[in-house]
Amino acid sequence: MAIQQADKLLKKHKDLHCAKVLKAIGLQRTAKQDEAFTLAQEVAVLEPTDDNSLQALTILYREMHRPELVTKLYEAAVRKVPTSEEYHSHLFMAYARVGEYKKMQQAGMALYKIVPKNPYYFWSVMSLVMQAISAQDEKLSQTMFLPLAERMVEKMVKEEKIEAEAEVQLYFMILERLGKYVEALEVVQGPLGEKLTSELQSRENKCMMLYRRLERWAECNALSCKLLLKNPDDWQFYLLYFDSLFHLIDQSWTPPQEGTHSAEGEVHASISQALSFMEDRIATEEAKESKHLRGPYLARLELIRRLRERSCPEAQQLGEPLELMFQFFVKFGDKPCCITDLKIFLDLLTPDQHVQFINRLMEAVPLGAPGEDGVAFPGDTRALQRHLCVTQLSRSLGQQHALNTQGKLGLIKELKAHYRHGLQFGKSCLKTELQFSDMYCLMAAHVYIDLWLETGELAPHLHLGLLEEGLSHSSSNAQFKLLLLLLYCRLGAFEPVVDLYSSLDAKHVQHDTIGYLLTRYAESLGQFAAASQSCNFSLRFFHSNQKDTSEYVIQAYKYGAFEKIPEFIAFRNRLDHSLHFAQVRTERMLLDLFLEADISSPLEESVKSMSLCPEEDDILWDSLRDNRDLTVLVSWNPKDRYDEQLNEEHKQHSLEDDTLWLRLRSLTLRLIGCVSALTHHTSRNSEKTTENGVAAKPSSLRSLLSQLENTLNQATQFTEKQLQYPFVGPVPSRLAQALSSGCCQCQLSSLQLPLHLQELEAAGLGLLLHTSLFKDSQSTTQHFLLENLVYFAETVCIVLWVSNYCGSVLRPLKSSLQKKKKKKKEASTVTVVTALISPDLQSLLNQALEHIKSQEISLTALKLGALSLEGQTQSEAEETFTKTAMDKVQSSYLRSLQEIGELLKKRADTLKSLKI
Repeated sequence: MAIQQADKLLKKHKDLHCAKVLKAIGLQRTAKQDEAFTLAQEVAVLEPTDDNSLQALTILYREMHRPELVTKLYEAAVRKVPTSEEYHSHLFMAYARVGEYKKMQQAGMALYKIVPKNPYYFWSVMSLVMQAISAQDEKLSQTMFLPLAERMVEKMVKEEKIEAEAEVQLYFMILERLGKYVEALEVVQGPLGEKLTSELQSRENKCMMLYRRLERWAECNALSCKLLLKNPDDWQFYLLYFDSLFHLIDQSWTPPQEGTHSAEGEVHASISQALSFMEDRIATEEAKESKHLRGPYLARLELIRRLRERSCPEAQQLGEPLELMFQFFVKFGDKPCCITDLKIFLDLLTPDQHVQFINRLMEAVPLGAPGEDGVAFPGDTRALQRHLCVTQLSRSLGQQHALNTQGKLGLIKELKAHYRHGLQFGKSCLKTELQFSDMYCLMAAHVYIDLWLETGELAPHLHLGLLEEGLSHSSSNAQFKLLLLLLYCRLGAFEPVVDLYSSLDAKHVQHDTIGYLLTRYAESLGQFAAASQSCNFSLRFFHSNQKDTSEYVIQAYKYGAFEKIPEFIAFRNRLDHSLHFAQVRTERMLLDLFLEADISSPLEESVKSMSLCPEEDDILWDSLRDNRDLTVLVSWNPKDRYDEQLNEEHKQHSLEDDTLWLRLRSLTLRLIGCVSALTHHTSRNSEKTTENGVAAKPSSLRSLLSQLENTLNQATQFTEKQLQYPFVGPVPSRLAQALSSGCCQCQLSSLQLPLHLQELEAAGLGLLLHTSLFKDSQSTTQHFLLENLVYFAETVCIVLWVSNYCGSVLRPLKSSLQKKKKKKKEASTVTVVTALISPDLQSLLNQALEHIKSQEISLTALKLGALSLEGQTQSEAEETFTKTAMDKVQSSYLRSLQEIGELLKKRADTLKSLKI
């Protein structure tokens, strides 16, 4: 309709620029990009200056992801109307979108000369700072860009033209980056510092940071004392107080004989002063009748820890940690934060105090009389929260882990009873609110998982059913969803995971931090349609990040939030170099090739549409960032259980694991691109043809194959380490399973064939039969796991593409041999080669399809939902949830087998047309 209206308008006014651009926008949004671009360029070359045309073209170029064209528009507009403030500001913002910092500096100054307003001047200054930040040469930044920016600001200071807080912030940023901390401190403490009012305690925080940088521990200590007197609950200042205190003690600092201790006032430079200070803070809190602050009580425990680390006997003067933690629990045990507060200080207790500590805490939990099953329940939500806190602390101290199998089963029964009893307190809760007793359910699931991992006997459907029950009462509980997601994936069932992840409603950067939980399993479990959808979901976020960040930067310039601009740029770079982004991008391209290449379109066209260049590696391996949130799942595992507590070794091992797998997949993708690009000429290549690049392809192929072989060797050595991750820790990559299935070696053998074929072409076909491709691939039919079936399907695709290339090489040779009536021996070679490429693989595919069909029939007849309930003593409600969970698992298995079967069937059909 919009296009039709624009056409009507253009019939009356052929030269109406705005109408043409609006039509182009309509064409762009109806997927007619080429027509839209041509029409837009017709207007752009005329260099319009009317605002409507320029704004419409800006919108169009942004939708086309061509922001560099907007700069040319406004450059032309500024040339024609050099005194326009609006066009100059639009030009500046256009440069900001493409990161042209030098041109931004020039545009800002040109704008300031036309309209001498402070914001325009400081736009230019900030652009200089951004040149310094983005410069490759650090020396250039420190000797040219930043000093120039400093002089520009100093000029305004001397002329007393500083007006806004943003301008002071920018001056502070420049001095900080130059390492001029003394000068920066003078700015903050001087008249300019009075403008720093947008944030609470902005001046004090900046002073504290500079004191630490300058190692002025006396001032740091005195300032933290003053701030704690104003706000005794500010935890960061307690940490700074303790840090500065012990630095002063180590330096044997003594106050001057005359005058004040420091510029900030009195300094505490001894342990006795610190003890006195803490006692005063506690006494102040104790004098209150209500609304006690947690900070002083926790700071006392922190001081005990630090004194113990230094083996100071004064730690005993503050009291026994067990008693102090008990007192803290009495005051704050009914708050959800109590568990996280106390958890970090549990290491102050000795192992033989653990049972005593939990027993003391239980004394402060008001419970009713025990029922028939011997379980005593809390009477209200505050008592429930106290009991829940003790239960979580008990697990964090390892008491639940120490139970035997029967003890853990009894604990699960008790936790489930507490969970169901607590549901009565949340009857009036909204759907978006969590139930008060949700943590009981989650902990029971964790104990189930303990038993499953330790004994291997407890069926996983029990904790699936429990979590499904929990989710039915608390549909917004992200922890239930994340744990369910992980459990379903570990069982090989991806179908229910899609809805679970969707219901999490992940926002913005969460697609990078937790998106790996979804994309890791999508394709490997045979859910190709869902895998494609999942990859698109993640890629959409990463691609929009580029455009969105530019808009954030522009808004920061407009509103003077200069300190945020480097943060936005760093955030964009971190996402651009995300390991997850590189993984999803690579897996999506491979998935598209496996599903479509040589089925709906030829391999060459598929590779071309991806703009894949095999010779170039577009992944910046040294800059990859691991943005995964590996602690998103709640865990109460004790610190002394190394195998269950996530640590730095696990994180580093996981990063190496994922990076190696990405390197394998990237090389495989590039090698497939090489195979598609290879061309064969039936006649001997002339030297000229060789120079034109035909000979260059084998060298590129040889290099990639060598890299793939080396990476496989590294991967084999890496998997021999066999480091076990905690269940709620990093998700293992597909590397170990892929190597054990044999598919990696088989794919390498397949991809080596084109190279052998080109090398043997000059000498004839004699040695070709020594390449044993399909012998390797046959071993994959012995595996029944879904992941191995997927690897088998991928390998079949690669073998078929290589076979197709071999066919293009062998057809002209066979024809030539027949025409020249070569010897019988050579003719039989061609016959055997023909048999090698087609019938063996066809037979293998038929066997695989029959195997998958038989698995589908067996699985359908099995009825997992009913089978899982046999021999279990569950209530009717529990059985319902368990059956629901296992029905989802069965449905997912069937879907996976069907999708894998469909792909292999399509490949079998394409194989029939492959002839030499």
